Amino acid sequence: MLAHLVEQHLKTEKNFEKAALKALNDVRGTYGIALQYKGEPDKLIAARMGSPIVLGLGDGEHFIASDPSPILPHTKKVVFLEDGEVAVLTPGEHRIFKLDSSKVMRAPTEIDWNAEQAQKGGYEHFMMKEIMEGPEVIENTLRGRLIPEKGMAKLGGLESVAEQLEKIERIIIVACGTAYYAALVGEYMLEEHAGIPVEVELGSEFRYRKPVLNERTAVLAISQSGETLDTLEAVREGKRRGALTLGIVNTVGSTIVRETDAGVYNHAGPEIGVASTKAFISQLTALGLFTIFLGRQRGMSEAEGKEIAKELKRLPAKLQQILDTKETIEKMAGKYVHARDFLYLGRRYNLPVAYEGALKLKEISYIHAEGCGAGEMKHGPIAMIDKDFPTMALAPKDSMYGKMISNIHEIKARKGPVIAVATEGDTEISQLADDVIYVPQTIEMLSPILNVVPLQLFAYYFAKQKGLNVDRPRNLAKSVTVE
Repeated sequence: MLAHLVEQHLKTEKNFEKAALKALNDVRGTYGIALQYKGEPDKLIAARMGSPIVLGLGDGEHFIASDPSPILPHTKKVVFLEDGEVAVLTPGEHRIFKLDSSKVMRAPTEIDWNAEQAQKGGYEHFMMKEIMEGPEVIENTLRGRLIPEKGMAKLGGLESVAEQLEKIERIIIVACGTAYYAALVGEYMLEEHAGIPVEVELGSEFRYRKPVLNERTAVLAISQSGETLDTLEAVREGKRRGALTLGIVNTVGSTIVRETDAGVYNHAGPEIGVASTKAFISQLTALGLFTIFLGRQRGMSEAEGKEIAKELKRLPAKLQQILDTKETIEKMAGKYVHARDFLYLGRRYNLPVAYEGALKLKEISYIHAEGCGAGEMKHGPIAMIDKDFPTMALAPKDSMYGKMISNIHEIKARKGPVIAVATEGDTEISQLADDVIYVPQTIEMLSPILNVVPLQLFAYYFAKQKGLNVDRPRNLAKSVTVE
């Protein structure tokens, strides 16, 4: 319809640009479009309203895409369009203007990763490559930000709002999908160690509520792409109501980055696999840094800050230990590959990890899997347990260990198979569970960063052995830029 509308205006305007602009002023709704006219084949027109558009500026050539990745083989200089903007590209120049024809001047952004980084690097799937990048991702997220000898974190992206943050009385974290589960872990971190009340909201629900916000509230958006529409609209609602808006985002120059007051980049590099893995690891690491940053503003002791910082530094090596056991997890996945249902159990910091583990299995294997708080198991989910219904139990040696062991006993009494994710050296659980995946010890608030990795690997090998397209699961998109 839009193509025909431009065609209709061409009959009277006899000018491609004017016809396109008139057509765009006639329409309402969300779009990210590129237009080409056979009468002027060396000209492209791009326009954005709600959906991302990026321009690539080359030498004697220009490009249009919805994401920087396909542009990078040609140029690292990009310009991100804002809502209500139109760009006209020819091989030699680019112009940007608004729907009212007023000119827009915007300097290009230099992308700091290359096309080679977006390739599989010898792995069969992007998802496996991205899981294996976990140790490097943690190092990149921490680089230049951690001050372990002082137990502090330096977050340059938050320096401009540091004084405002000291006065904040409440944080609302908004996110969708995997980022939402990272936010749930962040809620535990921030409340326990930074002493600030936190609420976590699904972006898709937040925008349809009437949240109570004021200038002493911070709305923190977490998004890998920075383009998730529901999360973006939650940010806009926060701004309208006078809240400080922050972001933890992976994609440089994305809309959430541009529209928040301040924020933190993940520095995880491009994530191509639809099922998020390394971005989740990076989000949890960034939340750990944010917790130190806010905590030291609010009475966290230097000793506590040093302990968290010291453990953050140790995480890459510990995560690598888990990755080195991937063949064991591959065999385990083969043992359960014919299961049609899975229950994932966790408590406290590892409850969101149970949700995330179940999501990974659902996303790429298309089987029924659900995450459940172990304390809620007897309020319904235990009715499903039988010999054909396996449970993945997150049971590290932490404050909830005894409770988790009790839950595993309950499942075994009903003949349910149990795979346990447990702490190295735990011999008790090996006598109880059918299979055990061991992970290194760390402090409780950082344990999700390690415990989620076996679940990512399990989901990957499970789907692979079923012969499914791991990187491109059916019905899913990497970035959800529409409702």
